[in-house]
Amino acid sequence: MILSLVFLVLGFLLLVKGADFFVEGASDIARKLGIPSIVIGLTIVALGTSLPELAVSVTAALKESNDIALGNVTGSNLMNLLVVVGLAAVIQPVPVKRSILRRDYVMSLIMALVMLGGAADIFRNPDVAGISALDGAVLLGITAGYIYHLIRVSVRNRVAEQFGITRPLPISILFCLGGSGAIIGGGQLVVNSAMDLAYGLGMSETLVGLTIVAIGTSLPELVTSVVAAKKGESEIALGNVLGSNILNIGFILGLSGVIHPIAVKWENVYDMLILIVLTALFFVPLWKQERVGRGTGLVMLGCYLGYMVYIVVR
Repeated sequence: MILSLVFLVLGFLLLVKGADFFVEGASDIARKLGIPSIVIGLTIVALGTSLPELAVSVTAALKESNDIALGNVTGSNLMNLLVVVGLAAVIQPVPVKRSILRRDYVMSLIMALVMLGGAADIFRNPDVAGISALDGAVLLGITAGYIYHLIRVSVRNRVAEQFGITRPLPISILFCLGGSGAIIGGGQLVVNSAMDLAYGLGMSETLVGLTIVAIGTSLPELVTSVVAAKKGESEIALGNVLGSNILNIGFILGLSGVIHPIAVKWENVYDMLILIVLTALFFVPLWKQERVGRGTGLVMLGCYLGYMVYIVVR
């Protein structure tokens, strides 16, 4: 049990530092090409901070630990929305552009609805319900269209600033490759040790996926957004979260489903519904105020605490 805990912590460290190196290298390359910061946040930073979820969910899918794969995605998205955005707003109120809400926030809600649609078989036959290879392909297709749209917008609005980048291009590429390797290794350690802990403590894989694994794989988003908020880079802070939530469902769950069908339980459906309802509810104050204020941030943190109590009791 102690050895599993040590491996879990080591896996999280590899995931966080690997994502950090990947984001640094990829952001340098993107800024050298003159890509705006909001697009960097929505794509490269979001992808980099979502790589831990990718490593964990794909590994879990290959090991047929479906509860960890699905719980990791829904749990991470809830933590991103409620804790990462909420904590960033408590530190420094986050301004929100309505154009971002219309495009990216709504897209994150649509992806959650599509995920629920993929699990809709449970209402007809709970024994065969799951995210199939076809569902996964649909999610991947929607994500590809979204990223293509972002790239088109970034090319059209391309900026020529270099943002003070001093790191040579080969070093930036090395950062990307080294970070990716650390993420893959960390994902293996996290899944294996989390499964061992679940069995040892008598916990379900769903609970482990929604709590320990989801929180651990969301650490890069949390660190990135809090640092961005402190530096006044609110666009990266919010873009990172929205982009990560879209990629978590569209790319990570989609790829996991294509690799191996993911069984769905009623608990998973309840978590999806909670994610959809909370995402829709918080759209209203963000649209009206055009920012995430400290009060809204505290409400978000309170909602997450209530959710944690609910899933532990459940």
